Amino acid sequence: MHQPMHDQFLPQTAASPAIAAVAQTRVFDSIRDIGRDAWNKCFAGEVEDYDCLLAIEEAGIAGFAFRYVTVVENGRLLAAMPAFLTDYQLDTTLEEGRLRQILRRIRQTYARFLTLKLACLGSPCTENGVTGFHPDLPEPRKAELFSLLLSGFERYAKANGCSLMGIKDVPEPTTAAFGAIFSDRAFAGIPGLPTAWLDINFDSIDTYMSRLSSGTRKDMRRKMKSFEKIRIENRSDFGTMLPQVMALYHDTRNRSEWQFEELTADYFDGVLRHMQGRSFCTFYYAGDQLLAANLLVHDGNTLIDKFFCMNSAEGRAYNLYYLSWFTNLRHCLEHGMTRYQSGQAYYENKIRLGSQLTRNTMYFKHRNPVVQWALRLASPLFAADETLKDSA
Repeated sequence: MHQPMHDQFLPQTAASPAIAAVAQTRVFDSIRDIGRDAWNKCFAGEVEDYDCLLAIEEAGIAGFAFRYVTVVENGRLLAAMPAFLTDYQLDTTLEEGRLRQILRRIRQTYARFLTLKLACLGSPCTENGVTGFHPDLPEPRKAELFSLLLSGFERYAKANGCSLMGIKDVPEPTTAAFGAIFSDRAFAGIPGLPTAWLDINFDSIDTYMSRLSSGTRKDMRRKMKSFEKIRIENRSDFGTMLPQVMALYHDTRNRSEWQFEELTADYFDGVLRHMQGRSFCTFYYAGDQLLAANLLVHDGNTLIDKFFCMNSAEGRAYNLYYLSWFTNLRHCLEHGMTRYQSGQAYYENKIRLGSQLTRNTMYFKHRNPVVQWALRLASPLFAADETLKDSA
């Protein structure tokens, strides 16, 4: 039975009041052991909060063991990050080509070739690797506690036989704040997939369109004519449609170059169930045929596009990707939201449609210094994205 933390305090031993407060790391197997109030207090303003992480934890995603790393002082939760353990194939982010084909052939004989046991801070299913801090924490202490959190997780990784430690999708502001800590601890960084976002600082779609290039405006007006042929429905549960949504998801996933986690029906259902009032799925029909589904989450201010899955054979003819873009912008306008976060990948289209990009960095560290040196040398091959070189 889970015994969650209270809003601020953990149970203390009888002797603890007489002892000076000492911040310590604790790693939990379930976010339920921490509790919604304590966790969310450290992640104020984050859309993907306790309920989202609980849905991920309970989704039964194969190959992942979810953990939660915390720093506790005098019973109070001061800092936290989600984490996971998995067997990681180093060529996961390698571009499709001859080298990747060669590695696949080698793996047919040596199953664990370039596969390391990874302990990683962050979540495979959230947008960024964000560290949460208690709101009463003085700013100067954040670096100290982040360093302590890293130390505790490194010990945990070693105790669990993980030779490789990572930090996934660290956003640029965090890198700027804690870059010296990553360097001092010998973490190497490689570019990750940036996050695309758009400020909703316009009062109508017409105003938004006026900011695009003339060529893009003309193209979008042509594509938007497909609205006449498509029926759109927002739902807060999947009902009997979940098998069809999963078929669309697998069709979309199989077209992706990079495949890390494989989401489950319990993930999709769990997000809507745990994040009631803050999540929904938009369905796109041609007649009675479901051609696309778009899972979205929000906090009343920011709308995040979690996954757009589409029947590729028929959906493209209706320009469904672009219809979903304008449908989501309209949702933001109608509900007073000020930011649309359209996620990772397809950057050319998103930049063309006015999005800005925030850099993310993936940090890694192998316990063996020689292997770390080799990984650092080879890391440009495994960088997930180079989009920002042309768009910065």
